[in-house]
Amino acid sequence: MAIHEFARRDVDIAVLEVGLGGEYDATSVVDPVVTAVTNVSLEHTAVLGDTITEVARTKSRIAADGTPLVTAADGEALATIREVAPTVSVVGPDGVVDATYQGRITHADSRIRLTTADREIDARLPQVGAHQATNAGVAFALAEHAVAAVRGDGNPTLPAPTVRYGLARAGWPGRFEVMSDEPLLVLDGAHNPAACDVLTGTLSDYNYDQLHLVFGAMHDKELAQMVERLPAPDTAITCAPALDRAADPAVLSRAIENAGVAAVDTGESVVGALRQATDVADPDDCILVTGSLYAVAEARTPFTQAPIPKQFADADGAEQSLRAADATASEARLARDRMVHNVVKLRIERRQATILKQELARLGGECVISTIDREAEPVDVVLAGTLRQFQQLIDLLSDSQDGLPGIGEEIAARLDTESETDRGYPWESGTAVMGVLNVTPDSFHDGGTHEALEDAVAGSRAMVEAGVDIIDVGGESTRPGAEPVPVDEEIDRVIPVVRAVADVTGVGDGDVLISVDTRKPEVAEAALDAGADIINDVTGLMDPRMRELIADRDVPTVIMHSIDAPVVPDRQVEYDDVVEDVIHTLSERLLLAEKAGISRDNVIIDPGLGFGKKAAESFELLGRLDEFDALGCPILVGHSHKSMFGAIGREDGERLPPTLAATALAAEHGADIVRVHDVAENVSAIDVVSAAAGDLTEE
Repeated sequence: MAIHEFARRDVDIAVLEVGLGGEYDATSVVDPVVTAVTNVSLEHTAVLGDTITEVARTKSRIAADGTPLVTAADGEALATIREVAPTVSVVGPDGVVDATYQGRITHADSRIRLTTADREIDARLPQVGAHQATNAGVAFALAEHAVAAVRGDGNPTLPAPTVRYGLARAGWPGRFEVMSDEPLLVLDGAHNPAACDVLTGTLSDYNYDQLHLVFGAMHDKELAQMVERLPAPDTAITCAPALDRAADPAVLSRAIENAGVAAVDTGESVVGALRQATDVADPDDCILVTGSLYAVAEARTPFTQAPIPKQFADADGAEQSLRAADATASEARLARDRMVHNVVKLRIERRQATILKQELARLGGECVISTIDREAEPVDVVLAGTLRQFQQLIDLLSDSQDGLPGIGEEIAARLDTESETDRGYPWESGTAVMGVLNVTPDSFHDGGTHEALEDAVAGSRAMVEAGVDIIDVGGESTRPGAEPVPVDEEIDRVIPVVRAVADVTGVGDGDVLISVDTRKPEVAEAALDAGADIINDVTGLMDPRMRELIADRDVPTVIMHSIDAPVVPDRQVEYDDVVEDVIHTLSERLLLAEKAGISRDNVIIDPGLGFGKKAAESFELLGRLDEFDALGCPILVGHSHKSMFGAIGREDGERLPPTLAATALAAEHGADIVRVHDVAENVSAIDVVSAAAGDLTEE
């Protein structure tokens, strides 16, 4: 099925991960252009053999005649691979590429150096540990061989900037993933003794007081050896991921106790065990969740699965309406909670969902559980009820012993309608207007209009007079097929404009803010130094240097959902549910930002209309904009004059009228910022929405 799908998508290079060994794996049906055996350790011994030599021989039979096999194996494993594979490219000190670890930069990323016969490439890697440098070396060698095969020129050389770009964005969830540093929270899917050795070595580079272990593993693993190879914990909690292969927590507890750890608790769910560990950990401690990728996946759920709330009425508005109808103040206060209906979406374990459904039904509410049941994955649950019913459910859950730890608190957080602390930003008091000031010759709508400095200043003055809240300066077009702009050239375009706009009357002092639309950390840093207030990154802070800069400067930033920036023409992206998929991706980007030290209070979310979405998908994002409240951040909508409006069939091709309609729709659905070219017209559209909502004050 996978190969059929790759063929249907007409990919240039397909990457197949071998599931079990090589000789007996389904992937052996293909004719590869390059193969890899990263390393060799004892695992799946019942099938692959019970010695390193046997495992290496079985794995290396993925090799094909005349094609290279890349490996970082050494010793007897490497000797065996050389016997089987016709052409071997070794990653190591004497191989085709040597990958050396240069040490950690932060708690979550590091520097590495790749050395070949004719060059050195220093790169940044969003993982830590010497083993990840080796993995990067294998990936680099594989990529070079694969690209050479596709080109057909036999030249295995990738440009150094391309290598750096790829490695800087190489995320690997669940592999020594540092989620926080106070306390240090590490998720690592080590599920065999060799992986536990690597985990222990990597963790030794961190300083902490006590170690709190959360351990969940599969029953067919070498549990005693795994525990022996892990660092000795001060406390341990065992748990079971939600699938049949999971080992009984009591069995895991005995294995840990046999290793000499006295304080071992037997938990239930992985998330529950993680909460227990968090409750006892001090800020200078370390919490380690390990033993299985299934356990790590469940531990990541609270960080990545955003519940999607939908509120159909406002409690304060309900109370005001009642009092306007001459209800007494006490009646209005009592009735408001019964009258306001709420819908909240969660992702929880199916067992928990069943209990939740029973309890909410008893209180008069409704709970619907997804029929899709994937082993070991949480299920979607939609809860509907009044505020009072939800409060009763929360109280009930807080006293429950039915294994629903933390779910009451999660529901309460979703129903909290109090606004964020006012930091004085324009989007905190209504829908703000961000005016586009492109200083590029090739932007899709206004290319060249503000290219000259005097034109840019005049344009910014006109925006201020029209009531703009933010001026967004961009020096690189992201239209489909746009050519990338070198860093120096983009700085030369943007920085003089930022300085000049900062001197325009009305800009600065919190009245009108300056944003810079860039994906390059060098440009962002120069812009902030020149007086910019906000960084608008169409790649969603995928560059770790950009995350580091934003965290260090403590400034607002826009994280946009994008598949490619600039947009790749004719690229087709398929979504199961475009809103759900975009929210999920943005939650991962938010997690990256928070791990880098960026406060969620500084993040603005942009669904990225038109970036890797068809017109219908962009309109669906616009119509379901309120669901992005799940991420707990202000929402920016960038829709102005985009090609999506071509789908609605205006014969004159004019895109301003549909842009204004979309602005009103976005404001109605909760957009905090709209990014537009025609400021005066869009300010008027938002004023109409505000007046219709009762915000008009007549003198």
